[in-house]
Amino acid sequence: MHTERSVCFIMSDTREYIIDQAYGLFLSRSYEAVSISEISKAIGLTKGALYHHFTSKEELFKAVIDKYLVLDELISPGIETTLSELIRNTVEKARKIVHVMLGEQPAFIPISYMALFVDAFRHYKGFADEKEKILSKEIDKVKLVMDNAIITGEIRGDTTGLLKLDQTNPQTFTGGAVTGTGLL
Repeated sequence: MHTERSVCFIMSDTREYIIDQAYGLFLSRSYEAVSISEISKAIGLTKGALYHHFTSKEELFKAVIDKYLVLDELISPGIETTLSELIRNTVEKARKIVHVMLGEQPAFIPISYMALFVDAFRHYKGFADEKEKILSKEIDKVKLVMDNAIITGEIRGDTTGLLKLDQTNPQTFTGGAVTGTGLL
């Protein structure tokens, strides 16, 4: 006999299973190419059971993105964070993000992840704005650490002109032989 608690666990476990399976489908094909029928078939549940957990394909897609495309704060510098600590901490955080993104997927195909990001920007309302805010905060943190690294002598102070962000359009950068725009 199932108690209310065990039913909640089963429901949560089923929801996670659906998200994991849908992730594989959305990763291997695009959001538009994957139908609710295909998701239902892949998870071995009826469409009704699928709709019990998610009201729409869009809601399921958002759950997939929220679980697997976690791009939150990369940098957590303290007041006295050195540049080398920043680099070490950022690399470790990036490794964790990649581990979450890869999950149980057997083949790493970078273009698939890029396509999933594009789908997230197109079909997940607010995703782009949220990531732009995070990026802006991360840039400010890096600037703070870089300024501190110059003050403490960790790096030379004459390197400031190598790459400059256009303050009127933070996605545009120029410097030396490098000119271009960011993804956002």
